[in-house]
Amino acid sequence: MSICRTTASLSSSKLLSAGLLAAIFCLGIALPAVPAAAQAQKASVRYEEKKRQTNDIAVSIITSGITCTCARFAEDMRNVVNDLKPDGIRVLPTLGMGGLQNLNDVLFLKGIDMGVVDEDNLVLLKKRDPQLYANIEQSVQYITKLYNSEYHVLARSDIKSFDDLRGKKVSFNLKDSQTEVTSDVIFDMLKIDVQRANYDNDTALKKLRDGDISAMIVLSGAPQAAMVKVTKADNLHLLALDERSLPNRDLHPVFAKYLPVELTHEQYPALIADGQTVSTVGVRSLLVTYAWPENSVRYNKIAKFVREFFGKIDLFHDGARHPKWEEINLAADMPGWTRFKPAADWLAEHQSIALKPAFDQFVQNNAATAGQKGLSDRDREQLFVKFQQYLQSQISSPSPR
Repeated sequence: MSICRTTASLSSSKLLSAGLLAAIFCLGIALPAVPAAAQAQKASVRYEEKKRQTNDIAVSIITSGITCTCARFAEDMRNVVNDLKPDGIRVLPTLGMGGLQNLNDVLFLKGIDMGVVDEDNLVLLKKRDPQLYANIEQSVQYITKLYNSEYHVLARSDIKSFDDLRGKKVSFNLKDSQTEVTSDVIFDMLKIDVQRANYDNDTALKKLRDGDISAMIVLSGAPQAAMVKVTKADNLHLLALDERSLPNRDLHPVFAKYLPVELTHEQYPALIADGQTVSTVGVRSLLVTYAWPENSVRYNKIAKFVREFFGKIDLFHDGARHPKWEEINLAADMPGWTRFKPAADWLAEHQSIALKPAFDQFVQNNAATAGQKGLSDRDREQLFVKFQQYLQSQISSPSPR
């Protein structure tokens, strides 16, 4: 009771408050905890709401390594599409292994919504395990064709052609990467046996400079980040894959399976002389997604991304993005693949926007052929009608590779 008695010695100005506190202490009366509990509950509700909003707007895209053109594409999509409002959309680029592993990750890995894969991946996986991938055409669908990936074979100066690689040590990139998968097919077609190694691009380039390997292979959209690092002092060059460099080989099976493409001086000024090109092959890279049930949460998120991405497609052609964006064709049909329904629906509603890049190139080619400097608005309108009719006539025909 000594503490209770101390209240008498306090000044009159503090008597009331001290007395109340002393009385509470002496009588064992507990202070109400309701305000603190209410505040904690409110904070918990806000935390859960923020967590929900953060997850509701996020979609992931798995790509290959950071030097891959696909990683730059995912970054460009993030920069253009991102809107962090509660009802917006957020793109999360994710580094994967590339190639077949990216497709496997879209199929099996939690948290992966989309991936950049190559056109032949469906067939290759199904060939590897027909039972496991029996219904892969229904499980994974494509959103759009993005760009062409070129087949780069960077070699030492003493290697003049693919034939010179016979028995030599060559980096096929990482295991199950698209580079390795495509290289297996091409080297088997050419019947060239090499010592196969699996190095990432940076390690392979160092080993190539040091003379530990004779060549490294990269399948990616040009200009590719690792290749751009090469200087003239490295004394390296790109091998051509064409009939002139391999005159005694039947390359028709290779060109029937892959796209014939050219690497240019503008892409690699340290590797290709001004005005020269290097012939090679390429494959089409696609943006794909898992076939979620229609109107499910994941389905609706990806559908929202598609609308935002397609609706802003002109912003990828402003010169600030990777030059490969000039190759995107939203309307391109991919034989053997099923189009993600929201992408097909958007294209049906916005046909003129989807076809604009291809039409502009069509107009440019026709004007150049006719020796014209330009077309009137009326001429362009008539030409566009013919262009649409032509595309419609191709729908039932196999698409050229």
